[in-house]
This record gives sequence, C-alpha cells and structure tokens, in this order.
Amino acid sequence: MDKKVISPCISICRTDPLSGYCYGCARTNEEKKLWKEESTKNQWKERNLELIITRMQGWQLETFKESYNHKKNNGISLFKKNLLKNK
Repeated sequence: MDKKVISPCISICRTDPLSGYCYGCARTNEEKKLWKEESTKNQWKERNLELIITRMQGWQLETFKESYNHKKNNGISLFKKNLLKNK
C-alpha cells in the first residue's frame, strides 16, 4: 500500500484573484479538486507539492513550510491549531 501524501492545505483558504493561487498553499482550485479525488495518484501529489513550492517565496514559503511540517508531524496545521486554541 502506498504511503499517504498529506494535503498541502494549511487552512488559509483564500485565492488570489490575479494569480489564481491560494494564499496558503499556492494551489489552483483545479489542483485542490484533484487532491480530493480518490483516483489521484501519490506520484502526481508529490510532483504537485514540488510545483506549488516553486510558486512561493519569502514569508509565504517559510510560513507554508513551518505549518505543513507541523501538519505532517501532528495532524493539524499551525494556523488551524491556533484557531482552535483561541475559540
């Protein structure tokens, strides 16, 4: 069985109207849909992760890396963790 590739969603779901990329994960809406489809292969997801990282720079890239690593290790992004903590 293939190891699951964790979604790059870090719970900052807003799309930039000019680029069409999500501010949090830098995916397009179409890429987000493909991640949810059961038929999407891990190989595609891994390549997509590499691609979206190339779309980011500066604070966005650093924030994404920190939150995504937290999600992979703890099952929840830092942003979502802080939202739940402040409720």
